[in-house]
Amino acid sequence: MKLTTLSVGSIGTNCYIIYREDTGSAVVIDPSDDVTLVLARLQALNLKVRAVVLTHAHFDHGGAADQLRTETGAAVWAHPADRALPSWLTHRLEWTDELRDGQSLCFDGIELQVLHTPGHTPGSVCLLRGDLLFAGDTLFAGSCGRTDLPGGSWEQMRGSLCRLAALEGDYTVYPGHGEPTTLWAERGTNPYLRMALEQRENREVEVT
Repeated sequence: MKLTTLSVGSIGTNCYIIYREDTGSAVVIDPSDDVTLVLARLQALNLKVRAVVLTHAHFDHGGAADQLRTETGAAVWAHPADRALPSWLTHRLEWTDELRDGQSLCFDGIELQVLHTPGHTPGSVCLLRGDLLFAGDTLFAGSCGRTDLPGGSWEQMRGSLCRLAALEGDYTVYPGHGEPTTLWAERGTNPYLRMALEQRENREVEVT
C-alpha cells in the first residue's frame, strides 16, 4: 500500500491518495477544491479511483468531490451530520454514501475504519488505516480544528480529542492542514489535547 500527499487550494488542504501498486486502485481522502491537481497526480500514477472519502464537508476539503465523481465515477462518502451545514461552507456538496462511527470500509483491498469525531463540524470523522490516522481538521500538530464556525462545538471537540488520546499505541497522524505528526507526540505536547483531558478529569472529579 502506498500513500501520496498533495497540498491543494488557497489554504493548503492536504489531499491524501492511498493506492495499491499491484491493482492501481486508489482512495482519495479530501480532494479539496482543485480537481485538476488531483486528477493530474492520479494520471501520473495510473490510478483508478474506487472511492472519495471526506473527513468533513467544508468546501476546502470536499469542494472538488463532485467533479472528481464526474470524472472517475467514484462514490463520495461523508457523514450525514454535515448535511446540516450552511451551503456557503460546503458549496452545496452532495453525497449519497454515508459514513458511520465504527464502520469498516474496504475498496478493492484498501481498508479504512471510521471514527466519528465531531467538534470542527457535526459530521467530522477520522480514518484509521493500520498505524495511520487521517485526522481531517480534528487534530493538527500542536493544535486542533476551530470550533467557532456554524456546527462547531468545543464540547464535542473535547470529547473527540479525548477519544483520539485514548487510542492504544501510536499512530502517524496525517492532518487536514500542515505537517504530519504522531499521536504519541500530541499526547505529550498538544495544548488543546492536554486541556481536553484535564477538563474531562476535572468533570469526573466533580461528579464523584
